Amino acid sequence: MVAASVTGLAARRLTSGYTAAMVLLGVGVSLLPLMVSNYILTFVLQALMACALAGSWNLISGFTGYVSFGHAAFFGLGAYAAGIAIAKAAVPAPVAIASAAIVAGCAGLCLGYPALRLRGPYFAVGMLGVAEALRVGITVAEPVTGGGRGLVMPPQDVLLPAYFSMLALVVLIVAITRAVATRPVGLRLLAIREDEVAAEVTGIQTTRLKLVAFATSATLAGVAGGIYAWHMSYIDPTTVFAGSLTVRAIAMTMLGGQGTVFGPVIGSVVLSVIGEVTWARFPFLHNAVSGALIVVIVLFIPRGVTGVLQDRGVLPRSRTL
Repeated sequence: MVAASVTGLAARRLTSGYTAAMVLLGVGVSLLPLMVSNYILTFVLQALMACALAGSWNLISGFTGYVSFGHAAFFGLGAYAAGIAIAKAAVPAPVAIASAAIVAGCAGLCLGYPALRLRGPYFAVGMLGVAEALRVGITVAEPVTGGGRGLVMPPQDVLLPAYFSMLALVVLIVAITRAVATRPVGLRLLAIREDEVAAEVTGIQTTRLKLVAFATSATLAGVAGGIYAWHMSYIDPTTVFAGSLTVRAIAMTMLGGQGTVFGPVIGSVVLSVIGEVTWARFPFLHNAVSGALIVVIVLFIPRGVTGVLQDRGVLPRSRTL
């Protein structure tokens, strides 16, 4: 009992230290605008956007095991909802971003009910088809969306507001993920991931839980898309519905650790830095290097950095990480 108490105390200390390190990282990122150029600030903003996408993807795919290849669909819907609100109705940015959340969340509810009846590769391919269908639909609806030419919004200098908005979104996603991981709902979602049939037999309402997780994930991705559109002042279907956005979110989550709280944050930081360095030094090999990294992650560290550290005893085996 004494040994178990000592081990538990050490685990709690490690967890507290890990969480404190993440809090310090958040404080440092919030103070960054006082110390760096606009180029660095824009890069960090893009990294935060990737972190938001990875974190929102983790809520459905990391916890339930329903791997979505079409998560960019909700990012794109949010971007166009906010973009149209700003360009056509001249509404304030907060209202436009709220509309992005509503549109993406409603789409998540409507699409999730039939899509979540599929399992395994069928769900993954089905969501990929949804993203492509939405991209085509946005392209065809030219009078409203601008079609393939894209949608232009009034140019504004909103780098700092967009930066802090995206940072706030990332903090919100981490808080939601931690709330899920530390409550019974997290165990129920993980039970669905391990064996959905067994989870149903034990009385878990799998359909409702999956739908709530899916809609929440879609809403958060839509908010990220809305902030992106506000910052860029121009969007087009090819960019905001790009499959590469989903691939990056998957790779970042897998690198950090699926079904964990801080895994997407770790993966986003590491892959964003690596991507920026390789793009600057090897522009023609950038995609090849990114693809090779994904293969290495899948083959050698399927549980991510968090899993490796837990296996080696550096971190406790805790879902709150």
